[in-house]
Amino acid sequence: MPWQRCQFHLQQNAHAYVPRLDQRKPVALRIRTIFNAPDRAEAQRLLKQAVELWAVEAPALATWAEDNLPEGFAIFELPHAHRIRLRTTNGLERINRELKRRTRVASIFPNAPSCLRLVSALLAECDEEWMSGKIYLNMNP
Repeated sequence: MPWQRCQFHLQQNAHAYVPRLDQRKPVALRIRTIFNAPDRAEAQRLLKQAVELWAVEAPALATWAEDNLPEGFAIFELPHAHRIRLRTTNGLERINRELKRRTRVASIFPNAPSCLRLVSALLAECDEEWMSGKIYLNMNP
C-alpha cells in the first residue's frame, strides 16, 4: 500500500526552512509546480532542479525537500482522475471535524464502548452517503 503525505501540509512545512520571508512565495510556487507534474519522473526532475537551486541560497530547505517531498509522490501511481481528491488530507480532516462536532454534543460517555458505537455509526453514515449520494471517487474507468 503506497504512503501519500498531504501535499498541502508538505508545502506548509517547507516554510520552516525558508531563511527569508520574501522567499516563501517563490518556494511555495516551485513546490506546487513539482506536485503538479504530469508524472513521477517529471516531479523528480523538478525536485532535483529545486534542490540544486536551494542548496546555494537555503541549504536547510534543500536537505529537507530532498528528504520529504518525495513522500508526496505516491499519488503519481494512481489514476489521474483520483489525484485531485487524494493529494491532500481534506477528506479525512472533514470526517474528523464531523466526528468531533457530533461527539462534543454527547460530551460525557459512560464508557469507551458507547463512544465507539457512536463513532462507528457516524462512519457508517459517511460511508453510506459516499456510496449512494455524492460519489467522492468514481472507481469505474
